[in-house]
Amino acid sequence: MDKDERPLISPEQSASQATQLMMPGDVNNLGHVFGGVLLSLVDRAAAVTAMRHARGPCVTVSIDKVDFREPIYSGELVTCSARINFVGKTSMEIGVTVVTEHPMTGVRRHTNDCFLTFVAVNKDGRPVRVPGLELSTEEDKKRFAEGQRRRQARQELADELGLAKQC
Repeated sequence: MDKDERPLISPEQSASQATQLMMPGDVNNLGHVFGGVLLSLVDRAAAVTAMRHARGPCVTVSIDKVDFREPIYSGELVTCSARINFVGKTSMEIGVTVVTEHPMTGVRRHTNDCFLTFVAVNKDGRPVRVPGLELSTEEDKKRFAEGQRRRQARQELADELGLAKQC
């Protein structure tokens, strides 16, 4: 195999979903789930997707803007669905959709979306190449192009602010 050729993995092959019941210890004094609790769930679901794609260890590099559209309450189920959108040489953008469900009524609410960037690493913590992304559908191609644009925007902002380059 040529050194620039990489195996291709479809987004479906690495997708993951995690559901957790929110408990009283997960909420603030208003009864709303702490943002940090939710971000931990999001990060874990995205990490599974990143590791499935890279077939090895991965670390979180960034979490893009997260908007909390609606509060999530104790007693509700939170499901984080993670899917890979874009891959670079060593980095991957994972999109996570958060849906909350009241287990007694079955009412579901879409409460959050966010994008996380992960980098695959070796045993020494150094970045390693990841497989390419198989883009079979128009939706896959659209997500890839949008992820590529977000990466470019992050790099442009980092350049403008004099920050280190993103992966």
